[in-house]
Amino acid sequence: MTEATTEELGGTPETLDHPILADDRTAAWLGLKVVKLADGHATTTMTLREEMLNGFGIAHGGMIFAFADTTFALACNPHLGSADTITVASGVDVNFLRSGIPGRTLTAVADRRAQTGRSGLYDVQIRQSVPGGEDEVIAEFRGRSRTVPKR
Repeated sequence: MTEATTEELGGTPETLDHPILADDRTAAWLGLKVVKLADGHATTTMTLREEMLNGFGIAHGGMIFAFADTTFALACNPHLGSADTITVASGVDVNFLRSGIPGRTLTAVADRRAQTGRSGLYDVQIRQSVPGGEDEVIAEFRGRSRTVPKR
């Protein structure tokens, strides 16, 4: 397993680099920070801001999905990039277990579960910080990947 830390990739926790983030305006808007990258693994964080809430004052499901989906993409694609291929989602399932609370830090941890040929299976767990307590799981995301030629 090839693992990259912030220092090895020439960044800080706020600027850990991955080629797919260079032009990803959604990840930038989310405030996504890459904490760890390895072959088939990514850990990211973001803070849940007011503009990410739905009409009930809790995290909009689309924000949680986008956060998990970006972390999934980071785990699927090599942190050094590839000249010939990209790995994209072929399908996902997401289960929302708890409400995301404004101001809390969310952490997404993506891990490859299986890889066969050009297809892969990844699990992403999304947790939120709890003041004075242990982080709690707010969503589980399962992604199916497919590696395809670059266009």
